Amino acid sequence: MTVEPLPEFRYHPDPVGTGAFEQLGRVCKVCGRERGWSYVFGTYGSDDLRDAVCPWCIADGSAAQRFDVLFTDLRHSIAVPAAIAPGVAEEIQQRTPGFSGWHEEQWLFHCDDGAAFLGPVGWETLEQHPDAVADVHRRLHDVDPVDAEMLVASLDVEGLATGYLFRCLHCGVHLAYADTE
Repeated sequence: MTVEPLPEFRYHPDPVGTGAFEQLGRVCKVCGRERGWSYVFGTYGSDDLRDAVCPWCIADGSAAQRFDVLFTDLRHSIAVPAAIAPGVAEEIQQRTPGFSGWHEEQWLFHCDDGAAFLGPVGWETLEQHPDAVADVHRRLHDVDPVDAEMLVASLDVEGLATGYLFRCLHCGVHLAYADTE
């Protein structure tokens, strides 16, 4: 089996690093080919395509179209801008690998576009991006400040509270939100 180079995803630049794709010897349910990579997270729709589709069938939209699934459901995302172009929402939902979080994953937006998902993070990584730390605190505006500070300081990729880091494709600002078990 030859492992092919992965297609590029504008809104998810490192899907191997974030764990969305793994090298598995599986035949894709869409194209019928064994290409060396499989999408390992779940989908939104009547079919669960976990470990069943290749990155190329996500990138070209054929997996979403054939099985009527979404890889990210933007109905649960935080503050989807009204000015977001329909093509952006479609690309994120149907042609971009999603990610796995504690609850409903939320895609972040900035400069009237989707942001690039960089991965789940703990405090050690998040603190390297003060703009992202401020964004998490802004999103926790309804939480007691002391509790919010404790939550942010406890973020851990393997823990009970995880941060999810994004970067604006236009201005480069880092964005993040926190989710707990």
